[in-house]
Amino acid sequence: MPQAGPQRLGDILAAAAAQCGADAEIRFTGIASLDEAGPGDVAYFDNRRYLDRLTATKAGAVLVAENFAGRLPAGSLGLVTRTPALGFARVARLFHPPLAPKSGIHPTAVIEAGVLLGPGCEVGPYAVIGAGAELGAGCLIGPHAVVGPGTVLGEGCVLHAHTSVTHCLAGRRVVLHPGARVGQEGFGFVPTPEGRFETMPQLGRVVLGDEVEIGANATIDRGALGDTVIGAGTRIDNLVMLGHNVKTGRGCILVSQTGISGSTELGDYVSIAGQAGLAGHLRIGSFARVGSRAGVMHDVPEKTDVIGEPAEPVREFWRNQALLKRLLAQAKAGGKAE
Repeated sequence: MPQAGPQRLGDILAAAAAQCGADAEIRFTGIASLDEAGPGDVAYFDNRRYLDRLTATKAGAVLVAENFAGRLPAGSLGLVTRTPALGFARVARLFHPPLAPKSGIHPTAVIEAGVLLGPGCEVGPYAVIGAGAELGAGCLIGPHAVVGPGTVLGEGCVLHAHTSVTHCLAGRRVVLHPGARVGQEGFGFVPTPEGRFETMPQLGRVVLGDEVEIGANATIDRGALGDTVIGAGTRIDNLVMLGHNVKTGRGCILVSQTGISGSTELGDYVSIAGQAGLAGHLRIGSFARVGSRAGVMHDVPEKTDVIGEPAEPVREFWRNQALLKRLLAQAKAGGKAE
C-alpha cells in the first residue's frame, strides 16, 4: 500500500485519541509490531500475553493502556489510550491511506450505452460497465472488473480486479476484494417428473448497505423474488457463500468459508466464525455468535453463543463434552476390570 510519512506525533495522537507529554513535532516514519519496530516506528500493545515483547520493544512510540504504560522500556514513548488496537488501526491509515481513484477511463475499458459515471471515477484496464449502470462520485473499478447492466453503486465504491457485480444496489464506500461475485443467479430449481431440473428464474437483487466489505472470492446470490440484503458495515471474509434471499443486519461479521443457505436472516452484529454452516430459513438473533465449524439447524436467540454440529448453546456443548468423556472413561475402566 502507498505510504504517507513521516507523520507528526501530534497527528498520531489525534488519530488514536491518545495522550503523551512529548513534543508534538516529533516525527515517526512508519508502523510495526512490538518485536520488529525500531526508533522511528509506532507499535501497539493490548494483550498481556505479549508483555515480554512490550518490555523489550525498540519502538519509538507504543499505543498502550494507562495501566501498562509504566512497563515501557527507556526510549519508547507511551501513547496512552483506552483502545490501543483501534488507535493503531487509525494510525495505520495515516501512514497507509487507501487508494484514491485516478479520474479517467482506460482505453481498453468497455462502457456501454446510458452509463452514468459520477465525477472522479476511475475505470481500469479491460473493465466492463453494462448499459444503464450508475456509479457515484469517486468510484474505483479495477482491471477486468464487471459492473452489470442497471447496477447502481454509491459514491466511493471500490471494485478490485476481477470482481463482478450485477442486479445490485450498493450504498456508499462498498468494497469488493479480488474475485468477489455479487448478484449472480441463486441456486433455485424445481425437479420435473422426468427427473430433470427446471431452473427457477431469480428475479431479485442484492442490496448492499453503506461500507459493506466483501472478501476475495466470496459470493452473494441475488434474491429469487425479493432481495438479498447485506446490512450497513457488515464485513464478509474471503470464500464466504451467501444464498438467495439471505438477509443480514448491521455490522455482522462472517468469517472465511462460512456458508449461509437461502432465506436465512441475521440480526444486527451477529458473528459467524470460520467454516460454519447455516441451514435455510433460519432466524439468528442480534449479537448472537456462531462458533467455528458449527452446523446451525435451528433458530438462534439473540445474544446467544452456539457451537458444535448440530449447534447448541456453548454451556450445553461443553457440559455434554465433559459427560461424554466421563462415560468413555468409565467404559474404558470397566473394560479393563473384565
